[in-house]
Amino acid sequence: MTAPTARTGSRSPCTPTPTPPPLTRTLALIVSIAGAMLVALDGTVLLVAQPALQRDLHATPAQVQWTSTAYLLSVAALLVVAGRLGDRYGHTRLLLTGLVGFALTSAAIALAPGIGWAITLRAAQGVCAALLQPATLALLRLTHPADRLGGPIALRTSAIGVAAAAGPLLGGVLVAEFGWRAVFWINVPVALLVAALTLAVRVPAAPRTGGGPQRLGIPAAVLLAAALACLVHALAGVPEHGWTSAPTWTALALTGVVATVFVVHERRTAHPIVPLGVARTRSVTASMALLLITAAGMFGALFVLTFFLQYVRGLDPLACGVRVLPMTVLMVLGAPVAAGALRRYGPRRTALTGIGLVVLGIGALAGTARLDTAAAWPAEGVAFGVLGAGFAAVMVAATGTVVGDAPPGYAGVVGGLKQTAMNIGPTLGIAVAAGTMAPGVSDTPVTTALLVLAGLGALALVPAALLPGRCQTPVPQ
Repeated sequence: MTAPTARTGSRSPCTPTPTPPPLTRTLALIVSIAGAMLVALDGTVLLVAQPALQRDLHATPAQVQWTSTAYLLSVAALLVVAGRLGDRYGHTRLLLTGLVGFALTSAAIALAPGIGWAITLRAAQGVCAALLQPATLALLRLTHPADRLGGPIALRTSAIGVAAAAGPLLGGVLVAEFGWRAVFWINVPVALLVAALTLAVRVPAAPRTGGGPQRLGIPAAVLLAAALACLVHALAGVPEHGWTSAPTWTALALTGVVATVFVVHERRTAHPIVPLGVARTRSVTASMALLLITAAGMFGALFVLTFFLQYVRGLDPLACGVRVLPMTVLMVLGAPVAAGALRRYGPRRTALTGIGLVVLGIGALAGTARLDTAAAWPAEGVAFGVLGAGFAAVMVAATGTVVGDAPPGYAGVVGGLKQTAMNIGPTLGIAVAAGTMAPGVSDTPVTTALLVLAGLGALALVPAALLPGRCQTPVPQ
């Protein structure tokens, strides 16, 4: 296969491109936002439902944890493969398949008679989520000009923040009134409604460079899925086993072996899953690293603070959620501001500013750990707000760059890579946090863990510096 190069066919958010009719753009934006919100809401709603699920299905805590782990493994392993399939067979088709499958598996989980069925069906639901996630980003790339992606991506980022924040509240109401099965039943009409809207989207054919995507190599797909699954499994097991345990090192070693075989195979095959033009596009690879590292820092900090606020501060889950609310609010409000900054100052300066805010926010939260509960309230609120604003800026800058720089015909692969980074990043952050906080949940280990995570977040300055600078030509307002 003739792969596109980084120069040919690659457009940045600074490059104007032709646009489809306004109705098509609007419908594509609605579908993209709704699909992303569906997945984000499902993840946070389940957290609240797990205790009730455990009691009803007579499951152990480890079995309940596998309802999340099985889903995560499926999603992380298949996102890039799903994006490749979308480039090959059409993103609308993959999105429809994913949405209908998500609805069917949600209904099946709601009817699950035992924990084994629930775990298996959650893994199947993860496959469907993997099919639809890259397609939601690819729709934006195919229907919006690269220089106008900032606004749609900002709306999408804000919507994800709203969905994630609303999940625990909605889940609490559903579980209290109707039981844990209701959190899955609610997915069914929503997913089918989004699928109906998808049918109305008329996506223009993606331009093909060098012939565009050809057949999907099965060996490469299996190797990539296996490598990612091994990595996620290793990281997800760190909170339980620790970094120095045999299961962790065995899984990491297996990841390295499979990843090496995958890279060798990719270099030799005529049909690589990640085309050379994508792998060598500096802004795309830098954006992936930026998203992975920043997500690791932020979600690792949230993991630490969730335990600290409940076990040390003595807050209940609802009060804990209220403490974190400024982060969600500033994430929602900060996304459109970040889109304006992206147009005016370019991806590099926007991302660097965002990382600075993320590091400052995590560092400030470390400082509040030694304050008493009453004095910490306003300081924590400000720190959470700074963290949310910074993460919104990073998300908008990196996503706008990676989607805008996708070589023509490979928007799905790039979208899959982006979503993979966003799935592995939090798992890495939680693993780092758990390993650092191993002595226990108290002032000193929590402060140390947060400072380590702030340092981890600061590493994102390196890939951020590799993003494009300011636009060379004026961007229409």
